[in-house]
Amino acid sequence: MQAIAELNLLLRTHIELPDGLKLVTHEFREGWNFAHFANSRRLEDKVITQGWSFTRIADGSLRSGVGDTSQEAIASALKLALRRLNLYFNAAEVEHIELTKYPWFFLARVRVDPFRIQQGEAPPMPEEAKLIPGVRRQRRLPIDAELLYPHFGSAVPYLKQMLLSSRESQNLPQ
Repeated sequence: MQAIAELNLLLRTHIELPDGLKLVTHEFREGWNFAHFANSRRLEDKVITQGWSFTRIADGSLRSGVGDTSQEAIASALKLALRRLNLYFNAAEVEHIELTKYPWFFLARVRVDPFRIQQGEAPPMPEEAKLIPGVRRQRRLPIDAELLYPHFGSAVPYLKQMLLSSRESQNLPQ
C-alpha cells in the first residue's frame, strides 16, 4: 500500500481525463485510486492546457480514524472522508493530516478537498452535489441514562480486574 501523505491526489476509478493525459494510478479503496507523482496543482495545469475545467470546491471533508499503525489510522480516516463526497466530485486531494499516538492505537484526522474535472466549462455546482452530511453524535448521556442503560460502565471494573490479574500472572515464576 502506498504511504498516504498530504497533497496525495485521488481519482475516481472511472474518471474521464483529457486525451494524451496518462496518469499512473494505484488502487486505494471503494472506487478511488491514488495518482502517482501528481498533486492538484500539477494536474490542474495539465487539464486546463487541454481546454478542460478543473474546479476546486472550498469546503472539504474532515474525518477521524483509528488504527494499529499511523498509516492504518490515516487510511481509515481517508476512507471515511471520501465516503462523504458526492459522485459529482471525481477527484480529491489530501489537504491535511493530523496524527496522535496513544499507547495502544493511533488517531488520525484527515481533511480532503474535492474537485470536479470535466471537458469544457464547468457549470455551477448543482445543489444536490453538496457534501453528504454526517450524523452528529450526541455528546452527553441523557439525564436518565442509568435507567436507559442500566449496564453502562459495568464492564470497566471487570476489564480492570482482568488487566490486573493478567499482569499478576505474568509476574509469576514459570
